[in-house]
Amino acid sequence: MTAPAPAPASRRVLLAAPRGYCAGVDRAVIAVEKALEQYGAPVYVRHEIVHNKYVVQTLEKKGAIFVERTEEVPEGSIVMFSAHGVAPVVHEEAARGKLATIDATCPLVTKVHKEAIRYANEDFDILLIGHEGHEEVIGTSGEAPDHITIVDGPHDVEKVTVRDESKVVWLSQTTLSVDETMETVDALKTKFPLLVSPPSDDICYATSNRQAAVKQMGADSDLVIVVGSKNSSNSIRLVEVALDAGAGAAYLVDFASEIDEAWLEGVTTVGLTSGASVPEVLVEEVLEWLAQRGYGDVEIVKTAEESIVFSLPKELRRDLRAEAAELIAGRGGAAEDTNTADE
Repeated sequence: MTAPAPAPASRRVLLAAPRGYCAGVDRAVIAVEKALEQYGAPVYVRHEIVHNKYVVQTLEKKGAIFVERTEEVPEGSIVMFSAHGVAPVVHEEAARGKLATIDATCPLVTKVHKEAIRYANEDFDILLIGHEGHEEVIGTSGEAPDHITIVDGPHDVEKVTVRDESKVVWLSQTTLSVDETMETVDALKTKFPLLVSPPSDDICYATSNRQAAVKQMGADSDLVIVVGSKNSSNSIRLVEVALDAGAGAAYLVDFASEIDEAWLEGVTTVGLTSGASVPEVLVEEVLEWLAQRGYGDVEIVKTAEESIVFSLPKELRRDLRAEAAELIAGRGGAAEDTNTADE
């Protein structure tokens, strides 16, 4: 008698929670939408408001214009600074260009800026753990360029020098891998035993939470799909965390259409998550794409609850078009300092 064929393995999706938009990204995206609604197009945005292709394209269709340099913004216009923050020199450029500004810097990034200013004022050498060239690192470094040294991971520690080993502090980019950052900190502490830590962790709650969820599901996933853009630091880190946690493979995609069906060969469990600047609609599209290929069983892997909400930039409560006109007419500047974010 022929033995019955084994039943096909059940296909499932492990869906990470939390995932997608964090409070800082939500605040920044809404700020652009509110500015367009309140002041009309165009509203200029210096750099991508957040690192996500879909979000940028959607806001462009509504009238936002993204520029790389402040000088690209016409005199008398409104310009918004992205969630990643900018250096003080950018505020000076905007003032010279007679621009009305909206600061959409994430309050958690602003916290790191304030720490940099404080420790620089106390004449500390500041070791900023982060990726050189990333907008957030450029902005933080600009607060105290004479005091800050960028440390781009554990491999960078050996070449770090300081003026006084008793006055050294570390800060970090908010979107890094938690594990790699602490590995870098441990290496720095070995080299500089008196190294001071910031009053609270600089890596943001959303980055930590998303990495924790991926760690939990990674070991059980044959394949992990991370929805996010290739210039999104926190999304790239999720791919790395998934592989470190034991996932068979992990890939970063902007859209469901970018998934290669060959990735599914021999795969019974797909882990799915998204970076902190990714709208949920893109995750839903991937879920639908997977369901059409037999992965209709979805299990939630929940590691944290998130309830943080940030208030919108205070500049949205003012008449910025009138302020821009006054700047051109030479009748003064903005009604209040815009180089802070509500916390």
